[in-house]
Amino acid sequence: MGLNCGIIGLPNAGKTTIFNALSGGNAQIANYPFCTIEPNRGVVPVPDERLTRIGELLNKENSIPNRIEFVDVAGLVKGASKGEGLGNRFLGHVRDVDAIIHVIRCFKSQDVVHVGGQIDPIRDVELINTELILSDIEILERAKEKLLKTARSGDKRSKADVETLQGFLDHLDNGKLLNTLHINSDEIDLINNYGLITSKPILYLANVDEVSTEDDELKKVREYAERNGSESLSIMGKLEEEISQLPECEKEDYLKALGLEESGLDRLIKSSLRLLRLITFYTAETDLQAWTILDGTDAIRAAGKIHTDFIKGFIRAEVFSFNDLVNAGTLQRIKDMGLLRSEGRDYPVKDGDIIRFLFNL
Repeated sequence: MGLNCGIIGLPNAGKTTIFNALSGGNAQIANYPFCTIEPNRGVVPVPDERLTRIGELLNKENSIPNRIEFVDVAGLVKGASKGEGLGNRFLGHVRDVDAIIHVIRCFKSQDVVHVGGQIDPIRDVELINTELILSDIEILERAKEKLLKTARSGDKRSKADVETLQGFLDHLDNGKLLNTLHINSDEIDLINNYGLITSKPILYLANVDEVSTEDDELKKVREYAERNGSESLSIMGKLEEEISQLPECEKEDYLKALGLEESGLDRLIKSSLRLLRLITFYTAETDLQAWTILDGTDAIRAAGKIHTDFIKGFIRAEVFSFNDLVNAGTLQRIKDMGLLRSEGRDYPVKDGDIIRFLFNL
């Protein structure tokens, strides 16, 4: 699995509509809060034009793409951090994901009630972010109390961790998410230990209709995301759900008729990968397969993504780039042109690398 993204938002914001569009599923949708109780899950392939082209050039069939899991969780309401609505059950589901897609209602509809009474996307965003902040504060306060006991006995590590947690708390107390705080590697370990929600990258997704695609509310969402160092995107959830139900052979023609080069869902998946600073490399020694790793990952850790045995017996990586393959046309030409490189364990894998790992067990 490449990554998983939790889809959150207020009730009736269109989360499940977007989930159905992403997954081609038929999760239940209703005009009342908490229609979704247990999270819906769907796994979809990541659109990858390079994978198709590599398969053509290397004569590889049945390529294996990256996959992304989307988790549609129950709508969150004011007071969720104190147990309102589905409260801690909701928050528990959110702690398990890699990134958050925050669906914001920007469409107007008399048929679908808005829990806040009227459309106000920034109010809705800040309501949910406040609940996430309060939940993380509660976890950090409990953790700090436990650490203080060992810190008072003279344990230096516990004392340092208390200071770090206090820094997190000060940041949260100012109404800021932890994903806006510069965090070092030691602090990342603490965050992972406690599953802090506000440390996760967030993509703000405006769910629009034909009327709201260029209005002031959508502009406010974009500006809010920029101020908070996040990304934003807008899609017409209902239209995308309809497109997802079409046979594959009809989708491209339908998009062209709408004047679109790609679906909003493809844009959403690509934005999610970019949000997490993920890149893709490929292996083609047997089956052609795409692999997702964090940007900056070295060759030995990339090898371990495939199998842990590759780490134990790593010898070297034979590497060429997607662009070099396209220019050369064949693997033999890659070799003849001296474009096949031998790299060691510390080589930082680049997006689009095609790698053969050599190892000895």
